[in-house]
Amino acid sequence: MTVRIAQISCGTEYSGIQREIYRAAEITGMQIIFPEVDMDDFKRAIEVIGLSPASTGLKVMLARALAIAEGKVEVDGAIVMTCFRCAEGALVRHTVRRFLHEKARIPVISYSFTERTKAENLLLRFEALVNMIERRSLLARKKHEGLTIGIDSGSTMTKGVVMKDGEILAAHWLPTTEVIASGLKVYEELLAKAGISKGQVEAIGVTGYGRFILGKELKANLMQEEITVCSKGASYLGKAQEGDATIIDIGGADNKAISIHNGVPYSFTVGGVCAGASGRFLEIASARLGVDLTTFGELALKGDPHKIVMNAYCIVFGMHDLVTALASGARKEDVAAAACYSVAEQFFEQQFQEVEAKEPVLQIGGTSLIKGLIKAFEDTLKMKIIVPPYSQYAGAVGAAILSSGMLKSI
Repeated sequence: MTVRIAQISCGTEYSGIQREIYRAAEITGMQIIFPEVDMDDFKRAIEVIGLSPASTGLKVMLARALAIAEGKVEVDGAIVMTCFRCAEGALVRHTVRRFLHEKARIPVISYSFTERTKAENLLLRFEALVNMIERRSLLARKKHEGLTIGIDSGSTMTKGVVMKDGEILAAHWLPTTEVIASGLKVYEELLAKAGISKGQVEAIGVTGYGRFILGKELKANLMQEEITVCSKGASYLGKAQEGDATIIDIGGADNKAISIHNGVPYSFTVGGVCAGASGRFLEIASARLGVDLTTFGELALKGDPHKIVMNAYCIVFGMHDLVTALASGARKEDVAAAACYSVAEQFFEQQFQEVEAKEPVLQIGGTSLIKGLIKAFEDTLKMKIIVPPYSQYAGAVGAAILSSGMLKSI
């Protein structure tokens, strides 16, 4: 069955990216639907939603959102898109996303595009949206059975776990160099640590950037994008499989904020304005201070971020701010704290414009082990941050749980 996704957007035709949207939709197996509206719907949508934009294109977005909420068109999910240069478009995008969440109860993702947006920029988002719809019953799985292996083939690290009937028997990670070589090395180390043979493994799940090439090599039962897989791992490890929760993942290449309900994601955002809010920025900052990331996090706990001026979203200019501060005699503790708060504040400004932060808030990934970053997030969000056990292995745990579900029912 083809997944029907409503496109609610403004300017995609004029920017020249509509063909890229169609290409990404074809690759991921979704059918793009444009809800039909007329002039009378414009006025009614403005009255119901409570926003009156100047642009006709943005008024069309409101009318299409209302058509979906009122059941005039049947769709499985929606993508809400506006140009990143348009401030009014951003306001409408956020309003429409919230309205559809409240009224239509369908998975919704939002995205600010540029004229250079390509299908490749959309694939992860579209693939995750399709999986949220097509694999909902699998994602709703709340327990793990059997003996399975999950591997997260990330852009900077390859991580894996062995699980048996809900318990983690072994975990291993190493830097990603060559995708297949790194993945096979982790796989072999997991078998050795757990004291099991390949023949005993009932299922294998692979996620992350290298999921397709590594999954094919391992003959994996599951090859699935990291949005839905990390959501399952985080909710399982954080005991947040009932009710609402929010997941934060500061990765080496991009960031993710994911909203989940009963363990199933329903909205998410990926990326940001620049790598100044990424794990890579923290790696560079810690190297500049001559310490590892764990020590960097400890230093940040002792520092005052307000003593350092950090005004840049860009990773290059952000490092310039830190180097300038050090040259002026700033303490390492203050510099480390400023870097952590800069990441937390940028994440808040960028990612939490697209999803709402609802407690409990779970932080996963390697950067969840940086204590100064956790404190920065708690101060910025005014919420308690939960770092579950094996937080850095959440993707691998999710892959192991979901691969278990490929073989056995709940």
